[in-house]
Amino acid sequence: MYKEKEKIIRWVFSILAFFSLFFLVGITITLFTSGLPVFREKGILEFILGKEWYPTYNPPNFGILPLIMASFLVTIGAVMICVPLGVGSALFINELANHWQKAILKPIIEILASIPSIVYGFFGMVLVAPYLQKIFHLPVGQTAFTGSLILGIMATPTVCSISEDALSFVPQSYREASLALGGNRWQTLTRIIIPAAGSGISTGIILGMSRAIGETMTVLMVTGGAAIIPTSFFQPVRPMTATIAAEMGEAVVGSIHYHALFAIGLVLFLITLLFNIIAEIVSRRYRLKLGLGR
Repeated sequence: MYKEKEKIIRWVFSILAFFSLFFLVGITITLFTSGLPVFREKGILEFILGKEWYPTYNPPNFGILPLIMASFLVTIGAVMICVPLGVGSALFINELANHWQKAILKPIIEILASIPSIVYGFFGMVLVAPYLQKIFHLPVGQTAFTGSLILGIMATPTVCSISEDALSFVPQSYREASLALGGNRWQTLTRIIIPAAGSGISTGIILGMSRAIGETMTVLMVTGGAAIIPTSFFQPVRPMTATIAAEMGEAVVGSIHYHALFAIGLVLFLITLLFNIIAEIVSRRYRLKLGLGR
């Protein structure tokens, strides 16, 4: 009887696990079948390296290089904000904070992670953008810098939570051995604990980057919406996700414009897939280095 139950539970969980694979394959097929027509029409290089995105012109231009550069610019800015905030917060909570500080800070960070992205968008549009416009004397407050700042705050809980989990998995014996050998607290932190948790910290950073580059609603509201090649952090830009969200409702189903938006989604999918592969490779290298298996 017990073995029968075990078999049923095993089958149920196997089916649930393969459902994830089914959804992934379905998403991939949808993106490829809906996005490939624009590559046949315009060519891959012209689509990816084209410098003009004017889908309603006659003839239309479908170059997404300004959108790709805007996405990377906003993501790089977000990483410069979320990495020191997220990793620093994780180190403080796990290694330095006392009991009551930890009891206050962890729930606050978890609340930040649960706030809907549109709320961040309103916060950026109503408060942050006008403030930055006034400080830097800009024509408009919706810029790549504003988007980076808001996305950096949004990605911080992801980086912090994963990094804090990784730090908590470092065996206590590592700390005791370092202190027993004469290392002080700072040396133990920087030379023992951080390298030992490097796998989780690097994974958290790359997943934070994935969240920043894949965010839609916030960048639509605070980056300005200008589809031009960015030359500065303080100018309006239009990332790939914002373009899809802004134009999908206007594109005629089956038109080249419609397929071009799916092709942007395909490019975005491949970029985030690359980030996740890099995260896995980095994580595996750290595990092997520490002798923790594959």
